Amino acid sequence: MDRSNETSPMVGFILLGLSAHPKLEKTFFMLILLMYLVILLGNGVLILVTILDSRLHTPMYFFLGNLSFLDICYTTSSVPLILDSFLTPRKTIPFSACAVQMFLSFAMGATECVLLGMMAFDRYVAICNPLRYPEVMSKAVYVPMAAGSWAAGSTSATVQTSLAMQLPFCGDNVINHFTCEVLAVLKLACADISINIISMAMANVILLGTPVLFIFFSYVFIIATILRIPSGEGRKKAFSTCSAHLTVVFIFYGTILFMYGKPKSKDPLGADKQDLGDKLTSLFYGVVTSMLNPIIYSLRNKEVKAAVRNLVTQKGFTW
Repeated sequence: MDRSNETSPMVGFILLGLSAHPKLEKTFFMLILLMYLVILLGNGVLILVTILDSRLHTPMYFFLGNLSFLDICYTTSSVPLILDSFLTPRKTIPFSACAVQMFLSFAMGATECVLLGMMAFDRYVAICNPLRYPEVMSKAVYVPMAAGSWAAGSTSATVQTSLAMQLPFCGDNVINHFTCEVLAVLKLACADISINIISMAMANVILLGTPVLFIFFSYVFIIATILRIPSGEGRKKAFSTCSAHLTVVFIFYGTILFMYGKPKSKDPLGADKQDLGDKLTSLFYGVVTSMLNPIIYSLRNKEVKAAVRNLVTQKGFTW
């Protein structure tokens, strides 16, 4: 193989972004910037209240604090780069920076998959075995559960990023995306990527498929338990404790299915439109879900709303 055409690590890659649609760049810059600020504010407030309010020192809110921190990390790994690409057409990113961004994005996404499964288990124990909840979900249990989620996501990201960045890249070094998305980077490799595809498939089964099954069966038992509650008020109260988590799960996994489950267009013009649609869907998947999570948990949870009111009141403001 002629390695003279390989992309030098010092040169890196060129992120195409929306450079083919300059009229959209300013609009999306303002929109994404506004949404990013909402993400920082909303998730930052949730982290503060789960730390400062002693009433929220429970497993559910510990996981929620982790989810909020994860959403901040996930968006921060890509949004500043995306905003810069709107201002700098055909943004060049160094090889090492591309590897770091790919690792962080992959790690945060995989961690969230596992964490949502852990949160489903917490709701299962709380509703199906309430008397044993303090024993089963003790601090010695839920802290390692959260740590395990981060470890699993980081380990998978290390493997996938290492495999991707060890590939030789030749010819065109333009990534048709906003960020160093792993599939977009693999398209530029001038070597067999079978190992990468197999590795990603295994990671998806373990870190995506397994949590989905875990969440599904947890809610089968949760719903069955709720339906056996004699009073309507009791059923409503029980369901309200898991409705926010269930909503987040539907948004998170629903967007993933929409992104990767739709058929590819064979028409060249249709393919161009689909490339733009895929990029925008991927962009809003990371930003919108992270922005909605604190809103969903705040609107559907009286304890969180009360804690936020107390926090604002203590700072001398009126709610």
